[in-house]
Amino acid sequence: MSQLRVWSIPMRTRFRGITVREGVLLRGAAGWGEWSPFLEYSPQEAESWLRCAEEAAAGDWPAPVRDTVPVNVTVPAVGAEAAHAVVRAGGCATAKVKVAEPGQTLGDDEARVEAVRDALGPGGRVRVDANGGWLVDEAVAAIRLLDRAAGGLEYVEQPCVTVEELAAVRRAVDVPIAADESIRRAGDPYRVRDLRAADIAVLKVQPLGGVRACLRIAEDIELPVVVSSALETSVGIAAGVALAAALPELPYACGLATVRLLTDDVATVSLLPVGGVLPVRTPDVATTALDRLAAAPDRAAHWEARLAGVRALRQDRPS
Repeated sequence: MSQLRVWSIPMRTRFRGITVREGVLLRGAAGWGEWSPFLEYSPQEAESWLRCAEEAAAGDWPAPVRDTVPVNVTVPAVGAEAAHAVVRAGGCATAKVKVAEPGQTLGDDEARVEAVRDALGPGGRVRVDANGGWLVDEAVAAIRLLDRAAGGLEYVEQPCVTVEELAAVRRAVDVPIAADESIRRAGDPYRVRDLRAADIAVLKVQPLGGVRACLRIAEDIELPVVVSSALETSVGIAAGVALAAALPELPYACGLATVRLLTDDVATVSLLPVGGVLPVRTPDVATTALDRLAAAPDRAAHWEARLAGVRALRQDRPS
């Protein structure tokens, strides 16, 4: 079997501007690792994603301290009726709702959040993710409105782009603030802590260089951690599960139930939640699935060239 396989899987719904998800599986001594940096990421950013794939392929994960990981259902920026159906099908007690989608209104977000709250029922928890889509004043107004629509938000993820803006929003609202891009795409992930810009740290294993690298960040950042996905197949999700399983404390449901957002998967048995939790396991990869989901030749060539560029970047660095 080839040591490198490029895959391409359509999304069920447009998500963060993506309709097709692509990536690479790398085979190592212990199995497969996933390398799937988003297309807009530079070679410098994509290199940390490669370290995560290599760690997984080598089987270099810490021992778990739990057998299952609680997860949220992720609700794309769809209409209220569709959002309700996503939550009902997800079977989770927590929902993360995408908001601040370009081309949509705050009224669209409010209706989506209300539908999600209704679908979850009593005791359900709602969190929203703006992906940095608001300015500070917009964020403050939107958070207050959506907090009412949700009957109380668990937290708001990345309401604005910069760490300074997050800090300003946090001072102006009562809802906890979670930092995602301000950690995974920052030159210094600890500025969030130093500026007291967030109450929660969202960690994603690929962008941050793997499970062990994330454990170090979690220890040093001095914030509660939510482990989230980067729209991976079950192979990539397994790395996130490995991180969540190894954390000493896991106070929040994790954003790792995202394989459902893909129309297919490379695993023989996908990592999907049952009763709101994911099992801590490494999925087997199906050769038939790799063949079925193989990227078109031009896309495979693109990813192979991209991987070669990242590896060349490593060689060019001073020792």
